[in-house]
Amino acid sequence: MKVIFSHGQESGPWGSKIKRLADVAVEYGLGVESVDYRGIADPDHRVESLLAIINEMHEEVILVGSSMGGYVSLVASEQIEAKGIFLLAPALFIDGYGKQAYRTSHQHLEIVHGWSDEVIPWQNSIRFAQEANVALHLIHGDHRLNSSIATVEAMFKSFLAMVMSQN
Repeated sequence: MKVIFSHGQESGPWGSKIKRLADVAVEYGLGVESVDYRGIADPDHRVESLLAIINEMHEEVILVGSSMGGYVSLVASEQIEAKGIFLLAPALFIDGYGKQAYRTSHQHLEIVHGWSDEVIPWQNSIRFAQEANVALHLIHGDHRLNSSIATVEAMFKSFLAMVMSQN
């Protein structure tokens, strides 16, 4: 099983948050890959890139996305079978993005969003979590969640343990 990370619009594939969570995934014996979307501004083109990568793989995947990467992971999950989806401050219900309605049948989907997010309104995550009936963790922190990385890491460990116990 492999964890595939999708970074946000302004970041890169191996930022500090992804590195920390990738280390957690490796501790669980999982493979990791972080897609490099730099140079691809359109979120729906990023979805196409992620789907192309997944379609070349022959193993189960867990999708992890941050900000625009959260949108990318969620939208891609509508077309593939992911074992789990973990979203950090996902860019949902954003003007100009191709999809404004999201469907999911994934039982292992969790969202983490900071109360002080100045980029993506946390209310968007509440709206999606309520519509999809999935777990939402509103925690101390801004959009990058760097001040709460230990909390995010603990939530990710719990999420991976749950996904792997049902595998």
